[in-house]
Amino acid sequence: MNLDNLHLKYDLTPVINAAGSFTPLGVSRSSEPVAQRTAQALREFFVIDELQSVASAQLSDLCGCEAAAVTHCVSAAITQAVAACIAGTDADAIAALPDAQGRANAVVIPEGHCVHYGHPLLTDIRLAGATAIQAGSHASCSTEDIEQALAQPGVCGLLLVSSRLTAFQDFDHHGAVAAARRRGIPTIIDGAAQDMRIPDLLATGADAVLVSAHKYLASPTAGLVLGSRAFIERFRLQEVGIGRGMKPSKEAIVGVLAALEERRGQDPAQWRQEQDHKVATAVALLDACPELQATAQIDPVGMPFQRVQVTFKGGAGVARSTAKVLKAGRPSIWVMEHLLDQGVIVLELVALSKAEVMTVCETIAASVPIC
Repeated sequence: MNLDNLHLKYDLTPVINAAGSFTPLGVSRSSEPVAQRTAQALREFFVIDELQSVASAQLSDLCGCEAAAVTHCVSAAITQAVAACIAGTDADAIAALPDAQGRANAVVIPEGHCVHYGHPLLTDIRLAGATAIQAGSHASCSTEDIEQALAQPGVCGLLLVSSRLTAFQDFDHHGAVAAARRRGIPTIIDGAAQDMRIPDLLATGADAVLVSAHKYLASPTAGLVLGSRAFIERFRLQEVGIGRGMKPSKEAIVGVLAALEERRGQDPAQWRQEQDHKVATAVALLDACPELQATAQIDPVGMPFQRVQVTFKGGAGVARSTAKVLKAGRPSIWVMEHLLDQGVIVLELVALSKAEVMTVCETIAASVPIC
């Protein structure tokens, strides 16, 4: 049964997702080989620890880390990683969480990294039984700010975020990790949508880097935890405690393995050329409309693709009404709306076909009266 038939069968709204790896839209779409391998896994039994070992070996080989684990998603990975910082390998402490029972349970995080991605990231910290110490201000955080926060009593971990959602992009991840390492405090980096930047994130020296497998790897829903062998061991021990409800399914792990195989066979230069061509096509089509200005936008945290920024010369009101029209259409077209107050919508085209890119551009142009 193809996608269109599923929408018909369950009377669902067909969607063109130009909003990126957006959870309310199902995040991504898997390729046919990944979907087939995932479906095959549903019909089999496995020793899950063996699947985890295979995933660890393949992720380590591809990403250059000592060890790795698969969990339900990055949100789950944050909670389970914080639990690993609190409880370590102590069986009694693992069983007691989220009651930290007097153990060090404070996690330092830059204030500007306390992002909201459907719920507050601070919730993920609290679910493990931890408290957050926010360093710096919403606008900035220096290594000295991190040092001061780490020096407070009861600190068990440092959590950093690498995301376009953070309040500032000039944070010194290397300096912060080094400051924690000098105190023997483990560091976790949440890089949820940045699987293409894993080597850069690991190069900071963090004990664990957390990324999503279901965003740009386009596997079934899964979080990848990449890091030192010692931290991954502590992370996985939480599976008999607070991590039990965060376990990955057999089909998720097998789907991750299939997506990794697909990524290995990908030509990065060709892939990037395809993305650049879609962006260039959209910019040319939209910029031809007198009431629009379209430009290519580089990803602020270094992902290797561009987005299309569409500025409405009529201002925020026109941008808002256009976004509303797009979403109400059939197919329903979703765009990035975080700049609507500036009269701007942003399009991410990575997951879209050429035909879908044309549909998005034509619909936007048709929604502006003079065009």
